[in-house]
Amino acid sequence: MSAFRKQDRPRNAGISRRTFVSDLGTGFSALALGALLQRDGFARAADPFTGSTPPDGQPHFTPRAKQVVWFMMRGGVSHVEAFDPKPALAKYAGKTLSETPHKEILTSEYLKNVRAQVANNIVKYDRGKIWPMQIGYKPGGRSGAEVSDWWPNVRECMDDIALVRSMWTTDNNHGAQIEMMSGKHLLAGCAPTMGAWVRYGLGSLGDDLPQFIHIGPTLITQCNEGIDGDYLGPENAAVVINVDPKNPLQFARPAVAVSSDEAVERAGLLHRLNRLSAAERPSDRMLSARIKSYELAFRMQTAVPDAMRFSEETAAIHRLYGLDQETTRPFGEQCLAVRRFLEQGVRFIQVFHGNGAAGEWDAHGALVQNHSSLCAKVDLPLAGFLKDLKQRGLLDETIVVWSSEFGRTPYSQGADGRDHHNFGFSAWMAGGGIKAGVVHGATDELGFHAVENRHFVTDLHATIFQLLGLDARRLEIPGRKRLEIDYGKPIAEIIA
Repeated sequence: MSAFRKQDRPRNAGISRRTFVSDLGTGFSALALGALLQRDGFARAADPFTGSTPPDGQPHFTPRAKQVVWFMMRGGVSHVEAFDPKPALAKYAGKTLSETPHKEILTSEYLKNVRAQVANNIVKYDRGKIWPMQIGYKPGGRSGAEVSDWWPNVRECMDDIALVRSMWTTDNNHGAQIEMMSGKHLLAGCAPTMGAWVRYGLGSLGDDLPQFIHIGPTLITQCNEGIDGDYLGPENAAVVINVDPKNPLQFARPAVAVSSDEAVERAGLLHRLNRLSAAERPSDRMLSARIKSYELAFRMQTAVPDAMRFSEETAAIHRLYGLDQETTRPFGEQCLAVRRFLEQGVRFIQVFHGNGAAGEWDAHGALVQNHSSLCAKVDLPLAGFLKDLKQRGLLDETIVVWSSEFGRTPYSQGADGRDHHNFGFSAWMAGGGIKAGVVHGATDELGFHAVENRHFVTDLHATIFQLLGLDARRLEIPGRKRLEIDYGKPIAEIIA
């Protein structure tokens, strides 16, 4: 028997067909080719960890839309001073809930729909004094949907919006931000976000930008900041983009200037090194995801700055988004970047507004100062974004979602604030496949419980899935059983 070892084989020795195919299949170029084939619906290799076959990138049935934008106002917008005005709050101002004709609120079965991170009890609910609305309201558009005067520009767009006033969730603290985006309570552990599921289930619309983008502040130490793919793998996580025209892609510029030819040579070397590592560890998901991210990052050095060239836009577009005003410019630039990313083929974009651990909209005190200031920053750009998508024909194929993680209590907290409120609040949708100019669901007269056509947050997810042509049950991962409530039910009444 020969003592000649495989590792001692001369470099010019022949290699077997199996070795050649293995080296080719685990190389970096094969990874890139595999991504392209999966995008086009051809490659369906079994996951080495779960044994499951990933989606082929194609919708399960005819879609009504192909892209999603989700605006999340972090901290908890007061629904009774936004999209669900309650004049009865003035009628019973200064009374506790038990002192009103609506004291059945305190014995409702709906109170059980909470998994508390912070203490909840009947005494707490009945401690605060009912506080009247702090802003006026008017009907908007032909639909007549009543919207507060803090949202005058979005109010003009109500004929393009389906307003849902009967949302509820189970988390009464800011983990509800995670529950809104993933459908899972924070105490139940982390789970993929909606964007990660869409990224996992559908193929790419373009090769130069990520298919799942996050803009704005991320969450603080909760489920990897609310952008993670969790068990769907890091390749389905969001890429965080900082919208800054002066510095459009963080860390994109080398410390020492290099020529374009040198940059290409460096990228080529990195690709060859990646290929060697991939051949050594063909089943390493993190390595595979990182290699793909390097390739994408190289292409993003051109694509992201292109999306930030707002100087290409007309003065009218700048005014539409509020780029000509100091107050509205930051959020307006984010909204304009979103539109430009959509045009370049990004599948799912989530935009979080409100800095801080809890989010700026968390108005436990000084609610009038808080909400009037924040609404002034986002109202005009949001309306401009909807109008711009509509005039370009993009709204027909883009689902737009606006939400907060919960609402705020009808009673006061302290002298001039409102507490967290998960039992009834509002969200709205517009765009591809959504009925325009409708109001669905209702809270009670004081805005406490969602009482008519109640919808858990995953019903928003189910609605998005249906409009994208996806069956969420066919995306389920073996060993990761999901509950029925995790899937939600499409809100049929707002689907056109």
